[in-house]
Amino acid sequence: MSTMPFGKVFPIASTLSSVKCQQSKPHPPVVCCYKNITAFIKLRSDLDNGNNSFQYKLLGVGAESLFVIDERTGDIYAVQKLDREERSLYTLRAQVIDTTTGRAVEPESEFVIRVSDINDNEPKFLDEPYEAIVPEMSPEGKIRISSKMDRELQDEYWVIIQAKDMIGLPGALSGTTSVLIKLSDVNDNKPIFKDSLYRLTVSESAPVGTSIGKIMAYDRDIGENAEMDYSIEDDSRTFDVITNNETQEGIIILKKKVNFEDQNHYRIKAKVKNPQVDAHLREYHTEASTTVIKIQVEDVDEPPVFLLPYYIFEIFEECPHGSSVGTVSATDPDQRKSPIGYSITRSEVFSVDDNGTIFTTNPLDRETSAWYNLSVTATEKYNIAQISSVPVYVQVLNINDHAPEFSEYYETYVCENAVSGQVIQTISAVDRDESIEHHHFYFNLSMEENNSSFAIIDNQDNTAVILTNRTGFSLQEEPVFYIAILIADNGIPSLTSTNTLTVHVCDCGDADSTQTCSHKDFMLSMGFKAEVITAILICIMIIFGFIFLNLGLKQRRKQTLFPEKSEEFRENIFRYDDEGGGEADTEAFDIAQLRGSAVMRGRKPRRPARAEMRSLYRQSLQVGPDSAVFRKFILEKLEEADTDPCAPPFDSLQTYAFEGTGSSAASLSSLDSAVSDHDENYDYLNELGPRFKRLAYMFGSAMQSKN
Repeated sequence: MSTMPFGKVFPIASTLSSVKCQQSKPHPPVVCCYKNITAFIKLRSDLDNGNNSFQYKLLGVGAESLFVIDERTGDIYAVQKLDREERSLYTLRAQVIDTTTGRAVEPESEFVIRVSDINDNEPKFLDEPYEAIVPEMSPEGKIRISSKMDRELQDEYWVIIQAKDMIGLPGALSGTTSVLIKLSDVNDNKPIFKDSLYRLTVSESAPVGTSIGKIMAYDRDIGENAEMDYSIEDDSRTFDVITNNETQEGIIILKKKVNFEDQNHYRIKAKVKNPQVDAHLREYHTEASTTVIKIQVEDVDEPPVFLLPYYIFEIFEECPHGSSVGTVSATDPDQRKSPIGYSITRSEVFSVDDNGTIFTTNPLDRETSAWYNLSVTATEKYNIAQISSVPVYVQVLNINDHAPEFSEYYETYVCENAVSGQVIQTISAVDRDESIEHHHFYFNLSMEENNSSFAIIDNQDNTAVILTNRTGFSLQEEPVFYIAILIADNGIPSLTSTNTLTVHVCDCGDADSTQTCSHKDFMLSMGFKAEVITAILICIMIIFGFIFLNLGLKQRRKQTLFPEKSEEFRENIFRYDDEGGGEADTEAFDIAQLRGSAVMRGRKPRRPARAEMRSLYRQSLQVGPDSAVFRKFILEKLEEADTDPCAPPFDSLQTYAFEGTGSSAASLSSLDSAVSDHDENYDYLNELGPRFKRLAYMFGSAMQSKN
């Protein structure tokens, strides 16, 4: 069997007759096909004589799906377009079978179909979308631009980009994409005020720092290029402007308080600029934008204003009532000029009239108070709500109204054997008055002093010495001397006082010194003090002993208050239903024990039996205990608990057993018959009805038998 002429040129189509495929190797044969073209390949066996007895079969990947073969002629067709970018090689097998015998004429042959590339894919942009940023006003030739572009006119541009393959040769394909070009902002615009004139108002009562209005400028730039800086052009001392960095507004604030009466309107000029401008852009910011601001001051009703921030007055002490101290003055700053009234708060020494003159209402004493701090209030009479105050300081000037006196109390002694001219005491003086110069005192014996036993010498230094003027003194004859000493000051006018110095005569013994006398007095006083201290200690001991004794008695009383808690009863009370056996029935009861309770209540005198029974009959419908007796019992126990010194220092519960006082008719038992009246008449029982008939018979029979 002959083989197929592999390696030959197979015409694919009439338009492709000049295209050839070459076999790189003898086996397997290669057939070249163009993609996207319905391929035509002819296979033919050398043994095929054209009698249609051979059958051609095609095997392999792509057979019957991409490629089909004409079983009679061996022509191979591509039933689908081939795409080299998807698969470039196909390996197939061909076989020829004799239809008469059903056997293969030749061995199975393998061949390769290679798909050749053609320009069937246009260029594609991989990273879409595209965006580029170019600063506005960029010079030509940076990124290539045709002319300077202004972002404020148009900030975005769409550009179509086309890409072609095969470098413009025939059959070339192209692809396009869109590029968004954004213009970034540069500071090429200065801020400009929206309005050339602003009108604002401010109250004259507004404090410093008050915001009175806003101004606004517009900048076509954006971001940090649109930041603004406001300022006052004429450097005003009354107003200022600050920039709000968030809103880029200018806020006009009050820098100094305004007064309607002084100036009621202002005219200022403000300017605005960008704080940061690059050097190559300063040509756009040569002249800053300005605006005019007119500010009107509003008048308000202001409180009175004193002429001075404070007042200081002086007045001499001991001035008479109603003396003038000084005058304060306040005015209404408003145009209507309201009259002013004055008052002083919390002062009992001064008052003020409607003219602002301050007067004294009580005498002044510099030694008591040298300064007074007052507060004078001014009130508008047209509007009493408008008030103001001013501090007033009043200094009380000194006059010489206090005479000098001894600086201390002197204990002076003179020995019996003292000689003439002996110094026994040095004295000094004080003066409560204030002196412009230093105090100077003069000492001398009173003209009324007839005692020539002592003399005085002024040391001219505000001290003087007392010395004896004779020899020898007698403790028995004259134990004490009283010396009247005159002390004068240097005030104007000079004041003099008489001070008495007491001199005690002392038995100095051999020591010949008055210290012995002072020591004796000291020991005497110490002895007296010791006796007093001893007496006080004894009294304290007695008081504590009495307290301890009282506490011991209270404790002992508390222990015996409830004997049932510590010991057993020696007598019992038995309950039975039988009627009492009479006065002799005392085996089960100790009468003394029943009557000897801890708290004995006085026995009420027994009323006649008729009255008791009638009362019982009237109260037969009443129930409950005797509230008065019960209350008395509780009060007694409460008093005992309150006065008990051994009671615990907290609330406690006291439990008592109280049987009451019995019925209103008293006891019917024979236990109390010993104290009953022997001559009692029970005939009244017959009047109480049939229920008491049996009782009347019993008591009546008993009385008859007794009689």
